Amino acid sequence: MECVLGVVGRDFAVVAADTSAVQSILVHKTDEDKVMVLDSHKLMGASGEPGDRVQFTEFIQKNLHLYQFRNTIPLSTAAAANFTRGELATALRKNPYMVNIILGGYDKDVGASLYYIDYIATLHKIDKGAFGYGSYFCLSLMDKLYRPDMTVEEAVDLVDKCIKEIRLRLVVAPQNFVIKIVDKDGAREYARRELVGDNAPVDAAITVAA
Repeated sequence: MECVLGVVGRDFAVVAADTSAVQSILVHKTDEDKVMVLDSHKLMGASGEPGDRVQFTEFIQKNLHLYQFRNTIPLSTAAAANFTRGELATALRKNPYMVNIILGGYDKDVGASLYYIDYIATLHKIDKGAFGYGSYFCLSLMDKLYRPDMTVEEAVDLVDKCIKEIRLRLVVAPQNFVIKIVDKDGAREYARRELVGDNAPVDAAITVAA
């Protein structure tokens, strides 16, 4: 029951994901970070088979670092998205990765951007998007409430509404989420939304100082 979502605002991108590691009917842990910081200004939120997700996101991260070491400049967000799409397309004909990705980044010349990449190597630039069972609820909320000129607080509030709806309506819903942001100051963790105890309110939250 994984959930990954992303939103682009005025000059930033937000990527959020649940933190549950699940196998069959078992929850193994509730602090699995599924939003990887690829470099100083890129985030990759991923869902899918746990082994594929971890291996593929680390593979992309290390290749972006290698490119930067060799050329002294980092890939742009668009270039990183196209590289990721190319690797998925190559693997699709051999040993496909069951991974769906929301890639967010910030570039000085173009600002913030968000890309949707699925397991069959479909690539789209988007303003808002989601993967997983939570997307059935998140996409309709985003269609109704999203605005391109949203502030950070408004975008995080939209993400919180999506998280609340997932917890309320998904039959086996993940309870804990991590929210990360990327802007001109870099990629970083913004907040965690965690339920503490059996009777915690739906909107219980732990906010991490930026």
